This record gives sequence, C-alpha cells and structure tokens, in this order.
Amino acid sequence: MKIAQVAPLYEAVPPRLYGGTERIVAHLANALADQGHDVTLFASADADTRARLVPVRDQALRLDPAPLKSDLACHLGMLDQLRRRAGEFDVLHFHIDLLHFPFFESIAGKTLTTLHGRLDLKDLDVAYRRWAGFPLVSISMAQRAPLPEANWHGNVHHGLDAAGYRPPARPAGDYLAFLGRISPEKRPDRAIAIARAAGLPLRIAAKVDAADRNYFEQRIRPMLDDPAVEFLGEIGDADKSDFLGNARALLFPIDWPEPFGLVMIEAMACGTPVIAWRCGSVPEVVDPGVTGVIVDSEAQAAEAVWQVQRLDRRQIRATFERRFSAAAMASNYVDLYRRLTDGDPRVRAQAA
Repeated sequence: MKIAQVAPLYEAVPPRLYGGTERIVAHLANALADQGHDVTLFASADADTRARLVPVRDQALRLDPAPLKSDLACHLGMLDQLRRRAGEFDVLHFHIDLLHFPFFESIAGKTLTTLHGRLDLKDLDVAYRRWAGFPLVSISMAQRAPLPEANWHGNVHHGLDAAGYRPPARPAGDYLAFLGRISPEKRPDRAIAIARAAGLPLRIAAKVDAADRNYFEQRIRPMLDDPAVEFLGEIGDADKSDFLGNARALLFPIDWPEPFGLVMIEAMACGTPVIAWRCGSVPEVVDPGVTGVIVDSEAQAAEAVWQVQRLDRRQIRATFERRFSAAAMASNYVDLYRRLTDGDPRVRAQAA
C-alpha cells in the first residue's frame, strides 16, 4: 500500500528528548516500511526514518533556536503540499488532531486520523460532529469516553520498536523511576511521596515545559532537597534502557484521564514492572500481576513496590513484544487501512 504518514512538527521524528506522538509516528512508519509498504513521511527535515521523507520544515519547532516562529504557518504549509499530492497515496494517515479537516473534507474517506490527546475539551464535540466524515482511531477505549458518538474506525494501542529497548542482564533494582513530564496531572509529588514511604531512592527523568515552570519551582523543586530524590532532567532514547531497566519499578501516579501513557510500555520493553494509578487507559495497558500493579492510593503504591519484586521480568518483556511492539501496531493499522481501501460501507456512509 502507498501510505502517507503526517506528523506534528513540534518534535523531530523520533524526538531527540521528550515526546510521544512523534515517537509513535517514527516507529509506525518504520514498521510499515519493514512490512513492505510504500511509506512517505511528512515531517521536519531532522527526522530519522526508513520511510521516504518529505521535509516540510528545516527542523522541529521545540528545539529550533529561532526566537520567533509560527507553528500554524508551517503546519498549513505541510498540509498544502500533501493536498497537492494526495492522489499519489492509498491512505493519508494524520497525527495532527483535526487541523486538516477543512482541507481534506472532499476525500475524508481515504484518510485516517489518530487522536493522540485528551478529548474532554470544550468545543471538540462540535468539531467532530461538524466533520463527521473523517474516520478516527483512538489509542485507548478510555480515550473515547467524552466522544462516544464520534466516527470511530478502530482502536490501536501504541507500539515501539522492540530492538530499541534492551533489558539489562542483571537489573540493579535499587531505585524507583519516574519518566515523562513535570506537571500537576503527572503527579511527580505523589511519586516522591511513594518512594519515601517505600524507603527507596527515586530518580526523575522529566521535561519541564514553560507552562509548568511555576509548578516545578514552587511545588517540586523544594522536594528535590531530599538526598534520596535525584532529578536528571530530560533523557533521550539512548539512555532509557539503562534508566528504566535498572529500576525496581516505574511509578506512574497520574491524576488525569491519560489517553495512553507511552512510558508504561517503554518500561515494559525494558522488563521493568509498572505501578500505576487506576486512571484513564491504565487498566487497558497494565496486566495486573504480570506487567505491574494498578493502585488507588499512595499506601497501595508503596506496598506494590515490594510486590513487584515477585514479577518475572522476562515475562514483562514478552508481554510487551506480544501486545505493544511496533510490528503489532503496524499490522493493526494495516487492517484499518484495508477497510478504507476496500470500501467499508460505514466509511462511505459517513463521508457521503
């Protein structure tokens, strides 16, 4: 199949440091190419891909040192290029929320749009009713809850290239890990409290967005005075196998309706169990007693730190390979692509 993958331009594909959506696009494009499909990736020029790259900007926005730049202008330029070339592809797969809807409405039936973010925002329900002809993909069933009547074409869990994550032969297991972003909904303060209650050090590898700088300075930085808490800042993919693989467990103490939670399967890829709050997608991702423990309180989480020692790290990795590999994700998407190209009547009805 001839497939266009359309990435956001905020991070490189894959990201150099923190980043979720662009990382998934990178792994999906490579896996589809490995399976023999003709894949064209629309992304910034700093992408590293086995697909055919169409560079629509010189570099990704976040690490671009230019003081003034327009994310809207570069995304619109990318969409203009793609619209002119749309006839070259069997499927146009978008990962940019709904920005493309007004421009591709006449060919909505040959598009697929994966929604990567939360959907409980004001105005979204109106937009998805207005452009109901676009087939949508959720990344968890929990993500769909605010928009149950949207034009859902499928549900595909994220996947990662298994070769990029290597469990250590003898994991140290003498600390807990927190990976991701410092923000109120990610609850790094809760992770610190859990580690203290369990009597283990905590290592935090996380990005601090400008929007969360005050939260970090006022709420989290004072907690970093504890010698048992180490803040590493952002880390890239090259450091994740060591960081995650040597941890006793990944703490995922979220306080929001997480659409997926990529760090959970990154930990599983390293053979590391996950201790996660019962929130959002967590019950769909974590297999209790196999890949981790799902909790409802800090006390349960502190107790789970000792329970996870009994889990088989080889089984955790095997479960990741079966459920969350890039190859599995790509195969699931190909099934959805074929429904589009074979003329799924539900797609035709919505697009009419």
